[in-house]
Amino acid sequence: MSAGHGHGHGVSAAADRKLLSGALALIVGFMIAEVIVGFAAGSLALVTDAAHMLTDAIAIALALLAIRLAAKPPAGGFTYGFKRVEILSAQANGITLLLLAVYFVYEAVSRMIDPPEVKGALVLITGVVGIVVNLFATWLISKANRSSLNVEGAFQHILNDLFAFIATAIAGLVVLLTGFARADAIAAFVVAVLMLKAGVSLVRDSGRIFLEAAPIAIDPQALGAELCAVEGVVEVHDLHVWEITSGEPAASAHILVAEGLDCHQIRVRIEEVLAERHHLTHSTLQVDHATESQSSEHCSDSHGTVHRAITGAGPAPDPASPHH
Repeated sequence: MSAGHGHGHGVSAAADRKLLSGALALIVGFMIAEVIVGFAAGSLALVTDAAHMLTDAIAIALALLAIRLAAKPPAGGFTYGFKRVEILSAQANGITLLLLAVYFVYEAVSRMIDPPEVKGALVLITGVVGIVVNLFATWLISKANRSSLNVEGAFQHILNDLFAFIATAIAGLVVLLTGFARADAIAAFVVAVLMLKAGVSLVRDSGRIFLEAAPIAIDPQALGAELCAVEGVVEVHDLHVWEITSGEPAASAHILVAEGLDCHQIRVRIEEVLAERHHLTHSTLQVDHATESQSSEHCSDSHGTVHRAITGAGPAPDPASPHH
């Protein structure tokens, strides 16, 4: 049994707390002002924008919390520490986005049918200021470590907010120049659609991690065949690839090698393939010789596909070889 561990689990801990805190303060301050102005102007678009910024603020705050928790060493039953706290918060943020989006779609449709009076000048001014604020917040977060699902999610949300505030500013200008109050509801609808898109993405990505699905960039079937191509490997089964948290893939497998070969040397070659080609630096491999008893004992109840090396065509090429 061997564990090839590349303990680089501090992805979230490497994010710059100062940058995230600055973006959080900026967003929260403007969000409060926007809610006040939104109600004063009778603008659903502004209130919708503020709700979207609230989810951004929650994402950043939880990212900061996750950074702090992830820095704690594993203890007790939490053998990976608290690294999945960020995934919990990302999923909660995504679900919140979806629920708010549905509500604002309903409100936008209602206002399309019966538009209230909207003060276009206030909407326009707030929209323009919102564009400036979001540009600065986007710049701050872009300098942080975006390998965290929360940090990247907040970054994408703020980018969406830029489009939302552009739509809001245009709506305010239309209302100011033409008196067409439904423009505000149309802008709110645009923001709600952006919220739906971001929410679906967050829920999907966090859900894959909770279900321990393989990272999107890794095909377990192709990986199994690739490991079988390592010279000396006879069979690969019980191959599992998952993510501990965003940006931290892990793998485990049972490897059977031909009798008489050095199991440890082959394990090292397999670990090199996993690390160099797939960034899988956290791997746990059980390597045994492929005796008849081993095969019958382990393969009859293996999880997933049993990968076997191609025989009859000479030695299989070694993916770890520089000439391959």
